[in-house]
Amino acid sequence: MARKSTTKKEQKKVTKKSPEASEALFEGKYFFAVGRRKSAVAQVRLYPQDDAKKQRMIINQRSLEDYFPILVMQSLVLMPLRISGMEGKFSFSVLVKGGGFHGQADAVKLGIARALAVYDQALRPSLKSAGLLTRDARVVERKKPGLKKARRAPQWAKR
Repeated sequence: MARKSTTKKEQKKVTKKSPEASEALFEGKYFFAVGRRKSAVAQVRLYPQDDAKKQRMIINQRSLEDYFPILVMQSLVLMPLRISGMEGKFSFSVLVKGGGFHGQADAVKLGIARALAVYDQALRPSLKSAGLLTRDARVVERKKPGLKKARRAPQWAKR
């Protein structure tokens, strides 16, 4: 009996979770927005839900609790939904890349707030007054040549 050999591409396709697999969990119309913070970029899709029990919160093919195990980060991500009074009314799927833990959480928060503003313009004033639609543009300053860090010069000795 001949055994079928698989190529490396086929093996990767089988073992790696595809984004389409997580998108199959969601159906219907969605509202899209992008959130950024430091070097993190989050692509957010909000799906309106009728039933709060069916609510799914997926970030990079993992649940919100798995991706952000710290409760402070989970509440930071869900802040736009809580402030707008839409908690339990949306499921979301997020693809987030780059940055660190806190930067990714802030990027997801901005993406959700922007998607809510796309969903209903009446929510915009409450989100704006809470500061959720403002992009935090602070990024790490680059290192300059001849310096140890961005601004730290080598120690100077007179003799």
